[in-house]
Amino acid sequence: MPRQSRRIAARLKPVPLRLTSYRAPTRKAIPDDRKGRATRESSNELRPFRRSRLQALPAVATPVQQLQAEVSADRLALTLPIPPSINHQYATVNGRRVLSAVGRNYKALVAQQVLVALARSPLRQNLLKTLQHDSLALSIHFHFASPLRRDVDGGLKIAQDALCEALGLNDNRLVEIHLYKRHDAARPRMEISLCSKASCVSRQAPHRLP
Repeated sequence: MPRQSRRIAARLKPVPLRLTSYRAPTRKAIPDDRKGRATRESSNELRPFRRSRLQALPAVATPVQQLQAEVSADRLALTLPIPPSINHQYATVNGRRVLSAVGRNYKALVAQQVLVALARSPLRQNLLKTLQHDSLALSIHFHFASPLRRDVDGGLKIAQDALCEALGLNDNRLVEIHLYKRHDAARPRMEISLCSKASCVSRQAPHRLP
């Protein structure tokens, strides 16, 4: 038989196949008493972790439909949740100090509230034009649940950065910063306003402590 014919005949030979069925391994039934004990043990193990994560999370965002904002041609005022503490704002990764997930979530929350406030106002273009060309003044009123657990300037940096980034502003335009600390256990919040320096000076009035 010619060599080419032998090659063709070899290719036409049937190839044996092996079929193997696969069956997922069956899980052994766990008695009811062991199920309950395992569930309680796993719950007890996760409880400290859940508590620590809940303590690290920032306050719940104000719903969009209940957003408290005031927008004028030269001033933006918002009521926002209290920023996370310094210990929760940053994390150490490979020896570097970076913004934590809690801090990033808070800045995203502020950006969302700013965008909603601007979208609802017909004066947003006038406001943005004023903020981009004038010297700015920032005023923040912190209403803490506890008067002694937080410093008055602990939330300044993240609040300032979040607001300026949401508006597309460089924070070096700020020439004045006013911080106030209040106690309101029933309704912790941060009242923040950004305006041109000239308009803020004209609005300022003597402030009396309660």
